[in-house]
Amino acid sequence: MAGHSKFKNIMYRKGAQDAKRAKLFSKMAREITVAAKSGIPEAEKNPRLRNAIISARAENMPKDRIEKAIQKATGENDETSYEEIRYEGYGPGSVAVIIDVLTDNRNRTASEIRSAFSKNGGSLGETGSLSFVFNRKGVIKFKIEDCDENNFFDYAADAGAEDISSEDDAHVAICKSEEFGNVRDTLSSKIGDPSSAKLEWVPQNYQQVNQDDAEKIIKFIDVLEDNDDVQNVYTNFEISDEIMEKIANK
Repeated sequence: MAGHSKFKNIMYRKGAQDAKRAKLFSKMAREITVAAKSGIPEAEKNPRLRNAIISARAENMPKDRIEKAIQKATGENDETSYEEIRYEGYGPGSVAVIIDVLTDNRNRTASEIRSAFSKNGGSLGETGSLSFVFNRKGVIKFKIEDCDENNFFDYAADAGAEDISSEDDAHVAICKSEEFGNVRDTLSSKIGDPSSAKLEWVPQNYQQVNQDDAEKIIKFIDVLEDNDDVQNVYTNFEISDEIMEKIANK
């Protein structure tokens, strides 16, 4: 989304950074555990686990926490079973929203997500109802200092990326979901480990919003991301730099 980096900065300024980081680590640990359970608990042989570890390292998650999350997946005493669920609906300003969750209690999570939508002027829809708004794509990101912009464009194009961009803090390559592993590995061989590599819901087009709706959307996403079960939130809203600056300076 346009202004995404600024948007995240606003969210972190408004909240307690330490609390948010602790919650982020907990969510990453959950994803690592589920990924390790889904296949062989070795990153080299388990693509999902490798992606989860890459993301955790990019956020400076301590090595021992990563290892404990993997060990939890192989422990005989861990009977926790997480279910992957996708929720779809419309948030403030009628922007489209997709939410990925990992939950050990479907009923609790469904109630909390439904409440978040209703209390923030949104409406929860059926799974699959936003398939015309988003596409499932591989999204690979590298730190801006890891590679020259021109070289990154050449590497990503040669690897088969469909969309290539350089933002304020990251180089981004987007590819078809079925080509994700190959594009990620090709770029990694040229540049090194990415800061993030995962399958995401990418909007086919974006919806411009005014300042009032933008503030409501930011609040709504903050509520969703504060939920322990919510792993990722995707939307199709776009905020102009002018509006982002106004919100940041309030």
